Amino acid sequence: MTPGPTPPPRPLADPSAGGPAADDVAHALGAAWRAHWSHVVALLVAQFGSPDLAEDAAGDAFEAAARTWPRDGVPTNPGAWLLTAARRRVLDRLRSQAVHRRKEPLMVVDDEMRSLAAATQDPGAHVADEQLRLVLTCCHPALAPADRVAMTLRFVVGLATADIARLQLVQHTAMSARLTRAKKRLAAAGVPFVVPPPAQLAERLDAVTTVLYLLFTAGYQPSDVPGGLRVDLAEEALRLTRELDRLLGGSPRVHALLALMLLQHSRRDARVDDDGRIVLLPDQDRSRWHTEDIEEGVALLAALPPLDGLAEDHRLQALAAAEHATAPTAADTRWDVVAGVYAVLEARTGSPVVRLARAVAVAEVDGPEAGLALLDGLDDTLAHHHRLAAVRGELLLRAGRGPEAAAELERALTLVPADAERQHLRDRLAQARGEASPN
Repeated sequence: MTPGPTPPPRPLADPSAGGPAADDVAHALGAAWRAHWSHVVALLVAQFGSPDLAEDAAGDAFEAAARTWPRDGVPTNPGAWLLTAARRRVLDRLRSQAVHRRKEPLMVVDDEMRSLAAATQDPGAHVADEQLRLVLTCCHPALAPADRVAMTLRFVVGLATADIARLQLVQHTAMSARLTRAKKRLAAAGVPFVVPPPAQLAERLDAVTTVLYLLFTAGYQPSDVPGGLRVDLAEEALRLTRELDRLLGGSPRVHALLALMLLQHSRRDARVDDDGRIVLLPDQDRSRWHTEDIEEGVALLAALPPLDGLAEDHRLQALAAAEHATAPTAADTRWDVVAGVYAVLEARTGSPVVRLARAVAVAEVDGPEAGLALLDGLDDTLAHHHRLAAVRGELLLRAGRGPEAAAELERALTLVPADAERQHLRDRLAQARGEASPN
């Protein structure tokens, strides 16, 4: 079994023997992995109903591409090539299992497998988008909410287990075990891995919107990729949210999430500099923000009444995002309004991440010591999250407590996963120590 969706292997053949350049093939493999992994898995799950089988076959297809593309050249349609290769591997495995189980002649089993593939019915015909089908499929009510989220993030875009663990604030080993348990639970319960009928879509909506927002968040989680961010993930989440909105005919619960995404996505071109370094919100060039996204997000938000449940959480987050998006300059931000929104949101959710965001806002209103006071009690729940140490270090630095700030920033550096954010922390640590920035 493949260990899960990871970046594609490097080309295995020697391109010096007349094939395409190794770098060109590696680039094509990387682009194909980002563009087609989830699409291939989605189609295989829809056809054969087995997430494990689909994931393994997709991994095998990429390994085959790493072997053959350097020799034969990158195909004109990489997605179609990968899907064909993956389907062949699924049928090979089913055929092997059937021969082993039933001891029937190979020709009979081959005919049976071809008939199975040809006769497969599409249970999700009412959902046109394959990616959205897979989201709806993974968000099965037989699974615990956290398991649904983990399963979907794994199969929709092939996020690595470590990335999913960071998004859900758990250890890598715990997330790996959670994914394994979730797949076993689906298999043991005999739950069909299919798209729910239209009448059952609403019962999966909270899980689906949670997944879509986490996918969006993953796009803006600093990572070691060109540019420092995975904006393509955020755009895919936004696209799927629009597809969900069309499917449901305009749902206020979806509009709350869509408004939140648009307001945050509007800053995509200003979040990192030309060297891939993080640019903090107050320092961003607001002329690079996308005003059409801000206008659409604000309009959606203005049309929403107070909601309930998860949708209200999204609406409140969107209200805070709107304060940033509509402020002409950083100095014009109504931090008291932002802090008040986060206070309401924290009371609703008890989220330590919301408390962290609230502490930043309160520090802008009442000073760094007030923000630091709100960080008390978060060390247990965010023990492995670098953001707590980073925020505490920043506020200590602003409070003139340099040695304490340096200790927190050093701790953040031991926890931060990506170079893009690590460089920012190094710069702030140098300032806390009174040193020149190590550019």
